[in-house]
Amino acid sequence: MAERDSAWRLVSVNLIHNRFMLRPPYTRYHQLHVYYLDRRDLPPVEDPDLIGIWIEDETAILFFHREKDMLIQRICGQCGAAIVYQACLDYRDWEAGVTVTSFCTATLHVRPVWEASGPGEGDKTEIVLDPSVIFGSGFHATTRLCLETLESLLLDPERRVKSVLDLGTGTGLLAIAAARLGAERVVAVDNNPLAVEVARKNVDLNQCRSVVQVEQVDLLADLPATGGYDLVITNLYKGLLVHLFEQEAFWQGQVYLVSGFLPGMEAELLAALPPGMVRMLHRGGREQWRLWLLQRDLHARRSWHNKG
Repeated sequence: MAERDSAWRLVSVNLIHNRFMLRPPYTRYHQLHVYYLDRRDLPPVEDPDLIGIWIEDETAILFFHREKDMLIQRICGQCGAAIVYQACLDYRDWEAGVTVTSFCTATLHVRPVWEASGPGEGDKTEIVLDPSVIFGSGFHATTRLCLETLESLLLDPERRVKSVLDLGTGTGLLAIAAARLGAERVVAVDNNPLAVEVARKNVDLNQCRSVVQVEQVDLLADLPATGGYDLVITNLYKGLLVHLFEQEAFWQGQVYLVSGFLPGMEAELLAALPPGMVRMLHRGGREQWRLWLLQRDLHARRSWHNKG
C-alpha cells in the first residue's frame, strides 16, 4: 500500500506539472466543474478536460472544463477518497463576478491569453497572462491595488527598487510586472503547487525567466530570507500576515507592500507590527480592501530585541 501511495503521489505531482493551463481544444475558460476530495494522493488523472489540481493540506481539488462525475467516482474507488463537495461554476463567478478581459494601468497593458493585442496599446508594456484557476488575475481589487502601487514604486527614480520578493505570487502577475518595470532580480513563492506551475508558465509567456525565479514554499514552515530585497510583497490573508509580522526574519527587507485585508482587520494587524521596527509610508484602498506601504526602521534589529 505504501509503495502504491508513493507512486500515486508522484503521478499526481507530474500531472499538476502538465495540466495547469489552457490547451486545445480550449481557448478560454467558460464552465468550471469542481470536485473537492478528502485526500491528496490520487491515481493518474488522464483527461483532456482537466484544467488543474489544487493541493491543499491533505486534500485535492480538481477542476475540469466538463462534468466528470463518473471519472471522479472511479478515482475515489481506486484510492479510497470521498467527495467533500462538488460544484459547477461559471468562470465569471469564480472571478468574483468580473469578466476577465484586458486592462491598463499607467504604463502596463495586461491581457488574458485568449485576447489579441488591441490597437493603441503600443506605448504600454504588455503582460500576457493565463489566469487558470489561480488567484491573482489582476481583476480582484487587492491584486489591482498592489499592481498599481508596485508600478508607482518601480517608476519612482528615488526608490531604486531592483530586487523584489513576492510572497504568495498566485499567477505571477506582480512578479512579472516587477520584472517588466525594471527590477533586476525577482523571487516569487507560493505554497500551492498548481499556482507555482501557472506562475512559471506565465513567466515564460512573458520572457522573464532570466529575472523571475518561482519557487514552492510554505510560508508557515519555511519563510524565505527577506534580507537584501528592496521590496517585499505580501498580498495574503490576515492570519498569515499576523504570523509573518511576528517573525524577526520577516523584517530584514527594506520596503513592504502589504495587502489582502479589510478595514475591520487593520487594528489586529497594527497590533501585530513590532514596535519601533517599521513606519507607515502609505495607506491606500480599493473598494473594500486596504493596502499598506511599510518601511523597516534603520534600527530595526535593536528595536526587535528591546521590544516589550
